[in-house]
Amino acid sequence: MENIILVDINDNEIGHMEKLKAHKKPILHRAFSVFIINKNKMLIQKRALKKYHSGGLWANACCSHQRYNISFEQSVKDRLYFELGLKNLKCKEIFSFIYMSKFQNGYYEYEYDHVLIASCNTKQINFNLDEICKTKWISIKKLKQKLQKNPTKFAPWFLISAPKVINYIESKKA
Repeated sequence: MENIILVDINDNEIGHMEKLKAHKKPILHRAFSVFIINKNKMLIQKRALKKYHSGGLWANACCSHQRYNISFEQSVKDRLYFELGLKNLKCKEIFSFIYMSKFQNGYYEYEYDHVLIASCNTKQINFNLDEICKTKWISIKKLKQKLQKNPTKFAPWFLISAPKVINYIESKKA
């Protein structure tokens, strides 16, 4: 049973709860989304089809929750290794936001999502098939086009965060 951190709208910890219960209620909880960049490309993942929500949708490289009694930083490291087999990435938080989305199966995402960015030049990603069915490096230009033309192919949090991450990346190049 995975317990995650419940928060208020200012990201103050107010308790903990089993992950699936928090997604059934919905109850605001702490999450993180890691975006991995290599030059002008972003690593995206197609979520495993058997996920309890958003299966088969494209999202950022790693998306998960801080676990109860585990630091935020360690939770990020643990999930990057568990989902993608990646170690020692230096992640930097660039913004956070709250969103809520209801899914057809009755689950919700109501998350205070911390968005992090990291650089990685590894071409071979050893992803966990229980979490991810496919990964790919996509150019920022092509990703922008796909987000515009095919929004239903992407997870709801990615539609909110990816444009902001892209703006952040492009502003650093200017």
